[in-house]
Amino acid sequence: MRVRLAAFAVCVAACAVAFPTAAADDLTLNDAMIRVADSHPDLRLFGARSDVLAAERDRALLRPALIAGATVENAFGSGESSGLQGAELTLTLASVLERGGKLDARRTLAQSRIDALAIERETRRLDLLAEVARRYLAVVAAQKQREIAQQDIAQRQRTVAGARQRMQAGASPESVVLTAQAALARAELDRARAEQRLIAARQHLAALWGERDPDFDVVARDPLKLPAIDDFSSLAELVKSTPELVQFADEQRIREARLQLARSGRAADLDWQVGVRRLQATDDFGLVGSVSMPLGSRTRAQPEIRVAEAELASLEIEREAKGLALYSTLAEAHGRYRVAQVEVQRLQNDVLPKLAQAETAAERAYRAGAISYLEWAQLQSERTTARKQQLDAALDAQRALIEIQRLTGQAFIAAPAATTAQGISL
Repeated sequence: MRVRLAAFAVCVAACAVAFPTAAADDLTLNDAMIRVADSHPDLRLFGARSDVLAAERDRALLRPALIAGATVENAFGSGESSGLQGAELTLTLASVLERGGKLDARRTLAQSRIDALAIERETRRLDLLAEVARRYLAVVAAQKQREIAQQDIAQRQRTVAGARQRMQAGASPESVVLTAQAALARAELDRARAEQRLIAARQHLAALWGERDPDFDVVARDPLKLPAIDDFSSLAELVKSTPELVQFADEQRIREARLQLARSGRAADLDWQVGVRRLQATDDFGLVGSVSMPLGSRTRAQPEIRVAEAELASLEIEREAKGLALYSTLAEAHGRYRVAQVEVQRLQNDVLPKLAQAETAAERAYRAGAISYLEWAQLQSERTTARKQQLDAALDAQRALIEIQRLTGQAFIAAPAATTAQGISL
């Protein structure tokens, strides 16, 4: 399990980030994951919970306490019992003799809860790493959106220059120049929005490790590069060993231990007491002892046993429901990835090259007076829209890939050596 979780950490890092030599203020996804793993309160909380469970285990291992007692009888009465003449002093030692294996049942339950905490912590850490990857991807997306906006600005600037040139030549009215300038302003607005998104996404990412004033830049590769993944049936087999289902094995041990503890209650405990009694009148000593046992223990234990049996029986249904939910999530994420992958590839190979050629030809035709400004501007808008469409599809694919990797723990990209050298281990 630890190997598969570590593989997930490596492959998520590989799917959204390249690992070149980074500057001092540059942040890789690997760096972000390490910061979260070292400082996030959700993970630190497990240390406190471990201490609590360890203390509860120590308490469960305690045997019933010995009770020392002293009893004075027949003192300060009337007649022969006046004063201390007829007093009887008894010193006793008492305790409970547990029957039915209660101590072993308590020990098993406490230890099973401690064992389950480890896989729960790993599962939470896995979820946090996936969240880091998603927030890091949001920063990458904002950077790419800013890049597309900058490309659109460059296009619009050429349009403004061409429109002004034709106006000066008397071939176009001033309204064309103003329209081109308005389109340029909208492109600059898109860039400003992207820059604000970048600031917000960087702040959102840094919040995971408590940084209030982030000043880093992320080191990211092109999100349009999507890896090949296995078919759905192969991935569905991997989901069977996902930590979210492995947790049910630990939960089953806990519920079995609770059932055993409930069953141990059918055996009644023995209350015993031994002591020494001194008779004041004769200055004699004698031994006293007693044993008592409550009746009806089997009947009183039955309700708790039925509860424990019902909880254990329902666990398999819960596991089946969780398995179906994970299967459905994987199916949805796999389908999204495949659709987005096809869309990114077709836009890259077919649509964008043709739009680029058309936009270049339209620019030449406009400067030559063969087409109107609106035709050139429309092609520029279509090219920018296609770039945005491709980026949106790629980001959707990356999010789906993160979810697939979270569910399967399977790496789809060979991680760079720098990643494994960092030693991310779950």
